[in-house]
Amino acid sequence: MNTINFRTLDLNLLRVFDEVMAERSLTRAAQNLSLSQPAVSNALRRLRETLGDELLQRSGQGLAATPRALALWPSVRDALRQLQSSLAPSVFDPAQAKTTFNLAMADATAAALMPGLIAVMDRDAPGVSVRVLPLTTRDPRRLLDGEQADLAVGYFPAVMADLTARAEHDDAVAFAHQRLYSGQYVCAMRRDHPLASGALTLERFCTARHLLVSFSGRPHGFIDEALAALNRSRRIVITVNQFFTAGQVVASSNLLTVLPRHFVGVTGIADQLVLRELPFEVPSMHIDTLWHSRLQHEGAHQWLRKTIVDVASAAFAV
Repeated sequence: MNTINFRTLDLNLLRVFDEVMAERSLTRAAQNLSLSQPAVSNALRRLRETLGDELLQRSGQGLAATPRALALWPSVRDALRQLQSSLAPSVFDPAQAKTTFNLAMADATAAALMPGLIAVMDRDAPGVSVRVLPLTTRDPRRLLDGEQADLAVGYFPAVMADLTARAEHDDAVAFAHQRLYSGQYVCAMRRDHPLASGALTLERFCTARHLLVSFSGRPHGFIDEALAALNRSRRIVITVNQFFTAGQVVASSNLLTVLPRHFVGVTGIADQLVLRELPFEVPSMHIDTLWHSRLQHEGAHQWLRKTIVDVASAAFAV
């Protein structure tokens, strides 16, 4: 590997590299950069010589990146975006914008926030669109890093603990977050369930049959971790990946499930359910927004984050 003198490196070459990596085409990259194709080819050749790597090679109708290029590109892309944001902060006019935002969240979170967000969009940003992606993990950082989602909203305890620990040790953190609201989980069952009356003891809870809401499909969740700490376990009969589905199933069965308390009111079947306090301690549920730091200063993303904070504040105002 070549030894690189960063002081003499032409940083314009990195801008060309970023565009070629994004397009996998010299022709399209040249058009986007308002350069001739020979100029782009020459810049890429100079960078290859500097780095001692082919970076991109012909493959079929396009270009294939080498492992070195794939490893280098995320850092180059993030650095260029941060520099652009610092030198020329984007100005976002919601009334004129035609932006589409991709949000990753569970159905319970969407039910709480989407009505308010749509009302703001109708009033202030009629050209803005939102796509809600299903949340299939408690750690959405890969989605955000790969730009599949602009913002993740949900309960991410392990992620928050990791980011806090990294910040305390002054480690580089590529993600930012903000608390939206907090709540509690409760045990839900149908109104005439045998456990709907009398004390819901730990013993009765553990011997019942349960439905688990699992985004990943794994038959084990934080409730099971809390029980394991007490040397107890429960019988999980079925897993589903939506809180709405969970509510519908337990309303017509002898299964128990655990739901966010605030969510039950928007299910449409709250009158069919009985809510009981869990007979053991579990942490409070904290709903956070999580995003990649590369978007921290983008005007459109700042508007989105502020709007969601405002919507959450209004929805959970006491």
